Amino acid sequence: MRTVTVIEAPTSAGGYAPGQEDGPRALLEAGLVERLQAAGVAVRRGGRVTPFRWRPDPDNPRAANADAVIDRASQVAALVRSAPAETTIVVLGGDCTVGVGTVAGLQRRVERLGIVYVDRHADLNVPDSTVDGALDWMGMAHMLDIDGALDGLAALAGHRPMLSSGQISFLGLGPHTDFEAEVISDRRLPVIDVQRAASDPVPSARTALAPLAACDGLAVHFDVDLVDFLDAPLAENTDRGTAPSLRACEEMLTELLDDSRVSALTVTEFNPHHGHEDGDTIQRLLELLVGVLVPQSDPLG
Repeated sequence: MRTVTVIEAPTSAGGYAPGQEDGPRALLEAGLVERLQAAGVAVRRGGRVTPFRWRPDPDNPRAANADAVIDRASQVAALVRSAPAETTIVVLGGDCTVGVGTVAGLQRRVERLGIVYVDRHADLNVPDSTVDGALDWMGMAHMLDIDGALDGLAALAGHRPMLSSGQISFLGLGPHTDFEAEVISDRRLPVIDVQRAASDPVPSARTALAPLAACDGLAVHFDVDLVDFLDAPLAENTDRGTAPSLRACEEMLTELLDDSRVSALTVTEFNPHHGHEDGDTIQRLLELLVGVLVPQSDPLG
C-alpha cells in the first residue's frame, strides 16, 4: 500500500497571471484525499505554504515577484524535508517554481536524485535571456544553476547546483527558446519531444527513465500545460494541437510512478478557472492523480 503526503503550494507568484494559486484547493474540495483513501491509499496532510496571488511587478520586469517565488519555494522545501521517509510526496501547485522547492527538499533523502520533467516547456531560461519575467519557465535553469540564475532560488538546497546534466530527463518537450536550445545541446540533456510523447506515451516514459539509471531516487514534475488544452482545459497556457491527451499523460505518469525510486510528484500550472462549469475538468484531473498514485500491483489499481 502506498502512503501519500499531500503538500499544498497555492502560489502563482512565478506565473504570467493569477489562477494557479486556486488549483490545490480545487482538487482538495473535489475530493482528492477521500478518493485516494477509498482506493486504499493512506493519506497524510503535509502542510500548506502561504498563499500568493500573482500581481504585476514593474520594478522587477525580468524576474517578477522574485522574493515571493523564493520564499514559497523555500516553504515547499521545508515541508518536503519534514515528510516521513516512507511516503510518496505529492506537491499540489501552483506555478512551476514550486518544483524547485520539491527538488531542494529531497536532496538529503538520497545520494543522487533524478527528475523526469514532464512538461511542454524546458524552463531553462534565466532573467537575462527573456523579457517575459515569469520565473515559472526558469525553474530548471535554477536547479542546474545556469549562469544568470537568481542566487536565492539557485541556492535553495544549500548547495549549487542542485542537479547536474545526468540527473535530468525531459518528457513531452515542445518548442523552446534559442537560449534553452543551446543549454540542451551544450549539456546534452535527454529529450522526448511532445509529438513522440503524444503518440507513444508508455514507451516514451520508459525511454525518459533510461538516462536516470544511476540515480537512487526520483522526482516527477508534471506541468498540466503538456495536456492538449482542447482535450482538457487545465492550464495557464492554452496551447493546443499536437500534444498528449489527458489519458496519454496518465499512461506516462503511471509508468513513471511504477518505478520504486519515485518519492515525489509535483503537479503544477493547474488553473481551475479554465475548466468546464460543471466541474468535469477538475474531476478528470483528480481521476488521473488517483489513477497514478494507486500502485499498479494493488488490485484496486
